[in-house]
Amino acid sequence: MIEDGKHAVILAGGQGVRLRPYTTSIPKPLVPIGGEMSILEIVLRQLRAHGFTSATLAIGHLGQIIRAYVGDGSAWDIDVTFHLEEEPLGTIGPLSYMMDYLPERFIVMNGDILTDLNYRALMDEHTLFDADVTVATYSREVKIDFGVLEIEKSQITEFREKPSLGYSVSMGVYGMSRRVLERYARGTAMGFDTLMLDQLSLGRAPRSFAFDGYWLDIGRPDDYDRANDEFVQRRSQLLPSRAPTLALLDGSLDATPVPVPVALAAPAQR
Repeated sequence: MIEDGKHAVILAGGQGVRLRPYTTSIPKPLVPIGGEMSILEIVLRQLRAHGFTSATLAIGHLGQIIRAYVGDGSAWDIDVTFHLEEEPLGTIGPLSYMMDYLPERFIVMNGDILTDLNYRALMDEHTLFDADVTVATYSREVKIDFGVLEIEKSQITEFREKPSLGYSVSMGVYGMSRRVLERYARGTAMGFDTLMLDQLSLGRAPRSFAFDGYWLDIGRPDDYDRANDEFVQRRSQLLPSRAPTLALLDGSLDATPVPVPVALAAPAQR
């Protein structure tokens, strides 16, 4: 049974082009981290630790390998179903095919991120404010290698020598309410950018859930190498033996044990 606020949609259908050659024969969510377990296993264990009870995996490229490995999710005590993308539909597009069984509130996330984000806290805040969309956001800083000029009417009015500029980015994790999807036709190819612009044009600005912990988007070989280097030091941080004890919206407390890890070399069978 899919419970409101305890379901996740994991986007695992991409081809992982930027991560080749690692993804030539292995789908990106299954590349091993630290020689121990896949990114997807880490995500499933984290979700279960934070009280999520079910997940839908949107699969495409090499999806049969993901299906064979994950099975029904019982290895992680989480109920897993699959949606096979016949063609790429972007971040939001696949959700239109899931409308019949999605709960009112759920998480959508990329299947290739390594983070210690508290998914429960994100979902609780999304629920508390009855938001359409809540975006997990992360602060970045970029160093400008040149002197930056402010110019008005051909006059230089300000000069900054090689400044650092701060900005916020999406982490690829979103709290969503099903009502947002009702205005889109089934099978519409749509990215996250379109959803954001639509929400803004309707005057229903998405909420930001600011996060300052550990986050790594494993999109390139350098990112993958870094993830492998850092996983050993951050293992206990990324895979807590128990979820943090949190006061839930109903006033109760929850601390859900994490199931025993399953090695990548021994996939579950359906």
